[in-house]
Amino acid sequence: MDANSARQPVFRYDGNGTRARIGLIFMASSIVMESEMWAMAAPGVAVHTTRIKLPKVTVEGIEEMMNAPELRQAAELLGSAPIDVLCFGGTSASFLHGTAYDHGLIEKLKSWAPGPKVTTASTATLAALAKVKAGPVALATPYVDGVHARAIRFLEENGHKVVSHSNLGIDSDQALAEVPISKVYDLVRAVDTPEASAIFISCTNFWSVGAIDALEQALGKPVVSAVQASFWHCLEIADVNGAKPGYGCLFDGRVAADRDEGRT
Repeated sequence: MDANSARQPVFRYDGNGTRARIGLIFMASSIVMESEMWAMAAPGVAVHTTRIKLPKVTVEGIEEMMNAPELRQAAELLGSAPIDVLCFGGTSASFLHGTAYDHGLIEKLKSWAPGPKVTTASTATLAALAKVKAGPVALATPYVDGVHARAIRFLEENGHKVVSHSNLGIDSDQALAEVPISKVYDLVRAVDTPEASAIFISCTNFWSVGAIDALEQALGKPVVSAVQASFWHCLEIADVNGAKPGYGCLFDGRVAADRDEGRT
């Protein structure tokens, strides 16, 4: 046998979730959350998606989606795969009727998909805001006024006074993803105020994670997005350190720690 034939084969990285497999329920017309999760994922973390139809990004459209039988079917399909965490990737859909509704959604998903740990974009958001020690927040969303108002109510009923806010009034799911990240950056810069301890960017079909590091450097405070928070929380409850660097202080505590030191 020559030296070449005795050599061990070299395999390329293939995306296998050897460290963690995240199961994602996502809107059929959406594209952002999967892409941003894969962008943040370190080797060994995989994302597997099942989709449900969102008729329109309005209170009525979201309710129609959440009451359709496809939600249960999506959870059951994902639960049949060997995933570690199941994430419901709809922020407005999980905060629409408040905290108790979000908690009830998690219990439904657990009953439909027993085995994996479960979170939602809204539950993850609250956990992320706690992680960065946020108090009052500024809120940036692409939503129509009715959905935007529900976001404010959800944050405030969970102890985060919304001291500044702005929304783009978009009711088409595909149009959400057409907003360039430069416009998202400008929206967040404009909504910031000294009274806000952190900024929350809501919506999982709204490009944001690529701008978070630049925003935190410019503003000197934590910036949390729904997708970033969801990915972080999936890793947290899976007990896996599986994020690439550069996606905000949520993953390393940098800005939150700096802010605390400035108060002493």
